[in-house]
Amino acid sequence: VDSVRVEIAFAGGPILAANVPPEAADALEQALASGKEGTLALDTDDGRIAVVLARVVYVKRFSRDARVGFGL
Repeated sequence: VDSVRVEIAFAGGPILAANVPPEAADALEQALASGKEGTLALDTDDGRIAVVLARVVYVKRFSRDARVGFGL
């Protein structure tokens, strides 16, 4: 399953890290850029979460090919 790691920082300090499908990361970025209000449901590797868009301070999207460890 292809996934992208994102970190979502919320007002007040908490940060949520999750692996999501690339389409979900795109949808989150588009919703924030458009100023959309309400919530956005994201399916993660750990289950579904609802993100309150007005509470998001920033989103960090990691590169798909960023890996920790040894490689060939």
